[in-house]
Formats: sequence, structure tokens, C-alpha cells
Amino acid sequence: MTAKGKSQKEEKVEEFEQISAEEQQAILEKYDIESNVRNISGIMKHVIFFGLLAFSLFQLYTAIFGQFPAQIQRTIHLGFGLTLIFLLFPARKKAPKHKIAWFDYLLALASIGVGSYWTMNYTELVNRNGSITQLDFIFGLVAIVLVLEAARRAVGLPIMIIAIGFLVYAYYGPYFPAFMAHRGQDLESIVNLMYFTTDGIFGTPISVSATFIFVFLLFGAFLVKTGVGQYFNDLAVSLAGKLIGGPAKVAVFSSALQGTISGSSVANVVTSGSYTIPMMKKLGYRKEFAGAVEAAASTGGQLMPPIMGAAAFLMVEFIGRGITYWDIAKAAAIPALLYFTGIWIMTHFEAKRVGLSGLRDDQMPNRKEVFKKIYLLLPIIAIVILMLTGTPVMHAALYGIVISIGVTMFNKETRLKPRDVIDALVEGARTALGVVAATACAGIIVGVVVKTGLGLSLANSLVALAGGSIILTLIFVMIASLILGMGAPTTANYVITSTIAAPAIVALLSPNTPQELVPVVVLLSAHFFVFYFGIIADITPPVALAAFAASGISGGDPIKTGVNSAKLAIAAFIIPYMIVFSPALLMIDTTIPQILWVIFTAITGMVAIGAGVIGYWYRKLFWFERIIVIAAGLLLIYPEKFSDWTGLAIFIVMLIIQFLSHKKGNHHDNTDNKTGVPVS
Repeated sequence: MTAKGKSQKEEKVEEFEQISAEEQQAILEKYDIESNVRNISGIMKHVIFFGLLAFSLFQLYTAIFGQFPAQIQRTIHLGFGLTLIFLLFPARKKAPKHKIAWFDYLLALASIGVGSYWTMNYTELVNRNGSITQLDFIFGLVAIVLVLEAARRAVGLPIMIIAIGFLVYAYYGPYFPAFMAHRGQDLESIVNLMYFTTDGIFGTPISVSATFIFVFLLFGAFLVKTGVGQYFNDLAVSLAGKLIGGPAKVAVFSSALQGTISGSSVANVVTSGSYTIPMMKKLGYRKEFAGAVEAAASTGGQLMPPIMGAAAFLMVEFIGRGITYWDIAKAAAIPALLYFTGIWIMTHFEAKRVGLSGLRDDQMPNRKEVFKKIYLLLPIIAIVILMLTGTPVMHAALYGIVISIGVTMFNKETRLKPRDVIDALVEGARTALGVVAATACAGIIVGVVVKTGLGLSLANSLVALAGGSIILTLIFVMIASLILGMGAPTTANYVITSTIAAPAIVALLSPNTPQELVPVVVLLSAHFFVFYFGIIADITPPVALAAFAASGISGGDPIKTGVNSAKLAIAAFIIPYMIVFSPALLMIDTTIPQILWVIFTAITGMVAIGAGVIGYWYRKLFWFERIIVIAAGLLLIYPEKFSDWTGLAIFIVMLIIQFLSHKKGNHHDNTDNKTGVPVS
């Protein structure tokens, strides 16, 4: 590299990379509870290190050579998770990080006991056929308490409160209002359900964690070791950096790519935003808008196939009916495309409104060098191809890990050493701890719902409250999903919303139909609806953790950043309704022409809504024009022929008016086009 090249590169680093690793970690610890871990030295550091390594090796062994019986596989998985959580996560956020409290050693030992009890007594417990002894009861009760406390530490207070609420509901069933009342369960029955069956703590959620999710988290850890995270940023800048408002579009593109391997909206924000937010601010975007772009895009990463924040694996198990992982990934593709298209469109109109250009040549990376490293994307591409060709999900993840190690051999500088492989195994296990706690705690919720029939009761009550109106029912379910999703990680978020809220949509669309006869497209529509609204709780005030994390980087006001995030992610508030009214979006039981028409009208509608929300198209829009184009957009998005053609006609008329009335130097945007600064 020439001296000039070096100086330009150094200038770029100085301009944009303003968030240090320490600042990133501080933001993560503040807004992402899974990052609030101890920093232990001495012998316990090595104990934790080898504990995490052993966790990964156990999971890899069973992934390669076959699973143990369900109860043994899941209890060992839970035992590893609980033990390591109590050693790594302090009881209080402000507790000392350099030492382990004495009571946490006791909790860790109890976790080992809970995790090994089934293994040591497997035959005896199976032969008892549901009856439990006093010792069984004690171990089961301790397990419930440990799961609740581990979830509080590693996931957050909301999920623990919800789980406790469900346990109270299970015990005091007869005392609840008539539509929710049930005969109630005694303490022994609750403990039996939660610890000695596969309907409670060891139910479907932790089953998926102990199989698919863990191996994919390992795959993500190995991908990070290859340097693919930074490559996503470089590739995004190379492709979108010079476009109008380039840095904002870089954030959208980069976050979409990051979402393919990440399971956390907040982690996405900090990883990608520490690079893109300073870049946007430098170009001229407002602090709140810069943070909002990154928060909205990073949250959308959880909606992005193939991994979808690990929720895709849970969706396969919850829906059943022969649905494959590939069916879920395929169904998620068009909605995710529309989500990111909506954000892209609005950042474009905002950049035009304010008068922002793209990056200068000296701020761009060397495209030739960037595209030389395109091989870093091979593991992700390989996994998609493998699953498309019918390879079992777990095998695809294992192959992905091998390919991730293989691609680093192309370049001497990126080649993984044995220590790097071990570090990836340790980091993958550490990332899984929050998922273990979340899925175990979610199992408590699912167990109570299944045992008491609460899901059906709530579903019928919501439909009755809405008077059978599909729009009102969907609005009620949307509100419930937003509330239930606040502060919860993706996996727990989906389990809770799909268990409590989704049955209402199913009951409405397929009334009086047994679960096994409900059309698959109805089940998918219901589950995607609640999944989307549960996820965007991360950018919906007042508890908008992703937006608050972005404001920590941008220096903007957290609430204003959250409001801007919700505005930018307006597509996420529309797409779930589109999915219910137009299942063609899910690419199930439909034709290619129908799919293409739905995509065309949806994107056209998003252009109109984006222009109306931002207030700019070819020029600044008057207030009545904003109302008209938003109405046109909604008509285009609503899946009826009359509304589509009416919306398209209005769209074309407004487009022509905008184009003809737009004159160079007279954009009516009250903006100095040289500086990009609004003129008062």
C-alpha cells in the first residue's frame, strides 16, 4: 500500500471508528443483560473456561454421534447452562465483577445436582411412570427455583415475572375469572409437570436449544472468528457507500447480513452500529435518526433467514405438521425483504430531504480487496444450499462449521489456529447460556398453558372481545405481542407470543377446527404475525432496548431514537397484516405470478408510505399530499384487486405531479443543498 493509501485509510479510521471496544462493552452491559458477565481471574477463570469448552464438546459429540434419551440430553444441557450462569452472571447488575459470591458457588453445586439427577436415576424415574418421591419433589422444586433465578440473571426480570405469574395461575386456577378458571394444580403436580415430564422445563423449547440452536450458535461463533462481521461492514460500504445517504444504506445492508448469524438485536446494534452510526453522523444525519436507522435495521436482523435469531428452529417444532426448516426460511424471505426495503426507502427519502450525498472516494474501501474476500460468505451460502437440498439441519450446521474453518485457509492472515478453534467453542457455549435460561423458563410457561388450556381460553376471549372482527382481533393480538415481547430475547419472545397470542388468530381464521386439521398456511400466518410484533418491541418505546443501545452510541435522546426507529420500521407494523390477508407472501400454495404481483404492489406501497412518512419525494410534500400518498400506499398493500388498482392509479398520478413540479434548485425543502443543513 502506498503512503497515500495508508493516510487515507488512517483518515477513514479516525473519521468513523469512534467507538472503542471498552465503550461497546459498556453499552452492551447496560442494554444487553446477556453481556453483563463477571471477569474472573485465577483458578476459577480456568474452571469456567473448561466448563464452557466441555459444554460445547458435549453438544458436538451428541450432534455427531447421536442424542441421548430426551430427559438425559436435556437435563445435562440444562445442568451445564445453569452451573455456568451462576458462575458467570452476578446476582445484581452492580455487583463486583472480579469475584464469585459465596452463595453462587452453592447455586452452581445445586445446578450440577439438578443436571445429573435424571442421568443417575433414569431407569428408576421412567419406571415410576409419573409418581414421585419426596426426594424427587425436592430436586424438582430446586430445579424450578434455579431456572427462574438463572433466567432473571441471564435474560432479564420480565420473563421471570411472567413465568412466576403462570405458576401462580396453575396453583390458584379456581380463583381466576370464569373465562380463565380451571381446577388448579397442587404443588406436587406442578413440580412433577415441570421437572419429570417433557411438557415443562424439559419441553420443546429446551429440546430445540439442546439440539439445533446450540450447534448454530457454534456456527456463528466460528463465523465471527473468520472475520466475517467486519467483512459484512466492508462489503456493505463497497456496495452502498456512494449512494445517496450512503452510510444509512450501509447500516441497513450490513445489519441484514449480521442478522444471518446473530441472535440479539442489541448485539447487532453495537457490533454494526459502532461503525455505521459515527459514519452517518459525520455525513450529516441527526443523532436520533442515525441511531434509529441502525436500531431498526439491527432488529430486522432477527427476522432475516436463514437463522432468524434461532426462532426458526422453534417455529418448526411448535407448528409441526411436517413443516421443515426450509419451509420456515422460505416463508420468511419475502417479508424480510419488504422490511429492509421499507427502511432503505425511508433513509433514501430522508437523505434527499436533508440534501445528503454518499461517501467520498477517499472514504471508500478498496473494492478489489473487498471482493477478493468474498469467499468468507461461503459458509452461509453453503448452509442455505445444504438445507435446500434436504440435508438435516444439524448436519448442515456441522458442515457449516467445517467450511468456516476451511475458508480461513485461503489466506495466511486469517488462518485459524488450534487456539482460535478452542476460543470459538468457548464463545459459542457462552452465547448459548442466555438461550438455555430463556428456553427452560419458557418451558414453564408452555407447560402451564398446555396443562390448563389457557391458550385456547385466551384465544376465544380475544375473539369474543373483538366481536369476531378480524381487524380488531389482530390489533388486540398485536398489542399483546408488543407487551409480551418487551425486554425478552428472540427465543423466549417467540415462545411466549406463539403460546399465548397466536392461538387467537388460529381460532379466528379456523374456528372450531382441531389443531391437526388447521391449514398449515393459517398456522404460519399466525406464528409470523406474533413473531414480528414480539421482535419489534425492541424498537417500540417505552422499552426499546435496541433503540436505547443505539442512542448510547449516537449520543441522541433514547425516546426520540425509539420513536424514529418505530417510524422507520413502519413496514414491520404492516407486513404481519399483509401476511394474514395475503398468505402468498409466505410462498405457500401460491403461484409465481401471484407472488410477483404481491411483491410489486407491496414495494410500490412502501415507496408511497415512505415518502408520506418522511415528507419528501421528488420535492417536499405538502401535508395533504402526505396523506394522499400514505393512503395510496395502504391501498396497494391491502391484498384486493380493487384496492391494488386504485392505489396504483393514485400512486401514478402523484408520481407524475411530483416529477413535473420538481425543478432544479427549487425543491421546496427549505434546505441548503451545499451543506445539507435545514434553513430556518
